Amino acid sequence: MAEKDLNENIGAKQDLNDQMIVRRGKMEEFRSLGLDPFGHRFQRTAYSTDITEHFEEMEGKSVAVTGRIMSVRGHGKVSFMEISDIKGTLQLFFKIDVLGEENFKQIKLLDIGDIIGVNGEVFRTQRGQISVRVERWEILSKSLRPLPEKFHGLTDTEIRYRQRYVDLIMNPEVKDVFIKRSKIISAIRHYLDSHGYMEVETPVLHTLAGGAAARPFITHHNTLDMEMYLRIALELHLKRLIVGGLEKVYEIGRVFRNEGIDIRHNPEFTLMELYEAFSDYEGMIELTEDLLKNVCLAVNGTTTVVCQGETIDFSHFERMTMVEAVKKYSGIDYYAYDTVAEMKKAIAEKGIDLEDNDTSTKGYLLNALFDVTVEKHLIQPTVIMDYPIEISPLAKKMDDPNFTYRFEGFVLGRELCNAFSELNDPIDQRERFERQMDLRKEGDEEANPLDEDYLTAMEYGLAPTGGIGIGIDRLVMLLTDSASIRDVLLFPTMKQRE
Repeated sequence: MAEKDLNENIGAKQDLNDQMIVRRGKMEEFRSLGLDPFGHRFQRTAYSTDITEHFEEMEGKSVAVTGRIMSVRGHGKVSFMEISDIKGTLQLFFKIDVLGEENFKQIKLLDIGDIIGVNGEVFRTQRGQISVRVERWEILSKSLRPLPEKFHGLTDTEIRYRQRYVDLIMNPEVKDVFIKRSKIISAIRHYLDSHGYMEVETPVLHTLAGGAAARPFITHHNTLDMEMYLRIALELHLKRLIVGGLEKVYEIGRVFRNEGIDIRHNPEFTLMELYEAFSDYEGMIELTEDLLKNVCLAVNGTTTVVCQGETIDFSHFERMTMVEAVKKYSGIDYYAYDTVAEMKKAIAEKGIDLEDNDTSTKGYLLNALFDVTVEKHLIQPTVIMDYPIEISPLAKKMDDPNFTYRFEGFVLGRELCNAFSELNDPIDQRERFERQMDLRKEGDEEANPLDEDYLTAMEYGLAPTGGIGIGIDRLVMLLTDSASIRDVLLFPTMKQRE
């Protein structure tokens, strides 16, 4: 039976159901033969690439392999199938002389999509194809729904994201992205563990949504009869641990922000946050540069990666202050103006549209200029340092009290990480929280709440500390040449179908 393209079948339920009826009939035939169409444990001895990449060692050996049938073709008394496993594909060769007539006939009960296990001998066909000559086979799981036709594939991105399981079956390059994602996270853990950092777990449900400027998801705890929030950051709980004497801690976990969805944003995403006592933002810059270089090297075998047509080199990071970057790309020198009005006039004379950004202070103006005129130029790894205090409520002040010891790392025109010399003065922190509360009263839903327990912890003494947060999904996008965050999330958030 010809396999139909899933994209065509979405609106053709009768046709799809016809195929499903046929498959269910085959399922019952297996049962009538005393064979379970949803089998049991199968002890595999080799993967596809063990055989295809090491044929000289494997030729003539008996192997046990498993996989999903991806294609079938027959020539009378022989049949060929291609199966797919986690590592690649492999050809199977079925011959009536080897299997016997009855067992060979049962092959007709198999469909594309079925999962089978086989035992046989590794050999090369007359046409030079590395294969396994099947001596015994068994059904492990009958596929009751047809896969998309291989020629057309699964191309509709909406369906791909909703039915990631089919996407992974049909598109090997998608599977490769998520295998690499796992390797990236493992490489980060290995680097941090080997440098003396301790991995910890902090609450996902918070009583206050703090640590970042973002709108939270709100839920209700019935027993305690209180509102709770899915965490928007990991920061404040991790810094409590620094107060407690755990000097080098990190966490890799999901955080949740009730915001828009686009190619760089998903309501839930993976964040790595790290804090180190007796360090500062210079220490965090050095750590970040070394971490990213080593992760890229561990995963890709080189410190360079091609993403969206650009060759990115993680062996070198350019460094600029925000003031220097804005001056370079917009021509506006923050220090040349004494007042907000003077700075706004200069911006207007250059015809720069600051869009909907806050422009109420010189610091906000600087940040708005950065967003509009600078970010898009930061293609190679770049560290932007020294951020206005207005947008850095948790970072330590510099000698110029208008700025903080904060940096962000940018690659390919997008923010990848955010780090501070952490504010450890509890009196200063209370004043900044109070300013944030004023902003909340004025309607800023993303302003930080005043966290009394965190202030209490700080009053016991928070050592000078460096901290950093790295967006894991954006890093995976860079290292896998993925254009959208949805391409690196196994199950991205989707609008519910009606």
